[in-house]
Amino acid sequence: MLLIGTTLVCGSAAAAQGPPLASTAPNALTLHEVVELAKTKNPTLLSAQQNLLSVKAQEIQAAVRQNPNLAVTGTDVTIPTSSPAGPYAYSVQLSRLFERGEKRRWRLDIAHSTTDQTRDQYTLQEQQTVLAVKQAFTTMLLGKAALKLAQDNLKDFRRELDINQARYDAGDIGKLDYERLDLQLAQFETDESSAEANLSQSSYQLQTLMGVDHPNNSFDIAGEIVPPELTSSMTELEQRALAARPDYKAAQDGIRVADANLKLAYANGTTDPTLEGEYDRSGTVNSAGFNLSIPLRIFDRNQGNQETSKYLAQASRFTEIAARNQVYSDVDQAWVGYTTSRILADRYNGHYLDEAKDVLSIAQFAYEHGGLTLLDYLNALQDDRTTTLNALDAYAQTWMAIHQLSYATATEVVP
Repeated sequence: MLLIGTTLVCGSAAAAQGPPLASTAPNALTLHEVVELAKTKNPTLLSAQQNLLSVKAQEIQAAVRQNPNLAVTGTDVTIPTSSPAGPYAYSVQLSRLFERGEKRRWRLDIAHSTTDQTRDQYTLQEQQTVLAVKQAFTTMLLGKAALKLAQDNLKDFRRELDINQARYDAGDIGKLDYERLDLQLAQFETDESSAEANLSQSSYQLQTLMGVDHPNNSFDIAGEIVPPELTSSMTELEQRALAARPDYKAAQDGIRVADANLKLAYANGTTDPTLEGEYDRSGTVNSAGFNLSIPLRIFDRNQGNQETSKYLAQASRFTEIAARNQVYSDVDQAWVGYTTSRILADRYNGHYLDEAKDVLSIAQFAYEHGGLTLLDYLNALQDDRTTTLNALDAYAQTWMAIHQLSYATATEVVP
């Protein structure tokens, strides 16, 4: 969950008008554009893609058939046929092992299911990267708003300080009041510097996730600060998650892999005969023959691997149940986070921001006309900054909850 630190400050004018509209560069990227760039250029995802291709290549190996064996032998090939030592002789043997029990079929089934499982695991990794990108995007977007607030706040307070310096020079206020106001300027200047640093750091983090080799300060983004309201219910999101979650699909693929392994274990317990054909020539005499070799599976019938595969197949089913339960848990937790932060964001956006502006405007007017003490005015100024800061924090938490819901459902939940 993103928390905007206390270094982010807000001016009274900005608080009244809601979130500040920070300027954007002409080539500023939207969230969709940033996500698509990350999918194609993030080096971690590119590495995972190559791993997926390597797993898929095993389907080729699983489909190959047994190679035949060719043997050629010759004896006394340098002795003439009329020699008393006997005529020359040579022979050619061709043999091949024939698999039984549909071993090739189950190997292919394992390879295909493993590829599907690896593809779902890659999709999960891609979604994790997209979630990190969205979070970094939101952090940078809120960082831009915080910097705009700090700049507006500093500008407004400098104007206020100039007015009060004129009052001090005219004798309307005392030295103590003026110097206490002047000391507040240091805090506003510090807030602006901190906001600039936070924005640069969040920008570099986002660019790194996008696969940029050397992040730079010219990078810019554009997006909405106030989060939208979702139209889907929690039940609808749960069903979408069950249909789309790659980790749940991977668990289902794991069942198919385990079942195919079990069938292959039983198939490996069957006997595979080897058939051999032979041609012989000794001097002028030709002959042909064949040989059939059948292993006797008296002791080793692969029974140990069969039992192991049974338990692994059953374990995969429990894993699928656990993955399904996790889907419900993730969606429900993300939904609670969204509804809670949404209520808080609406309170600030619809009530507290305007109220803080009114309080500060009244306090400022009263102080300038001698109807309010300096301490009360500074308290009103602090309340305004805190309220606007809390509003930004509520927006950030709501956006993060939306991103978490998208991740939990493996879909885009923003309408």
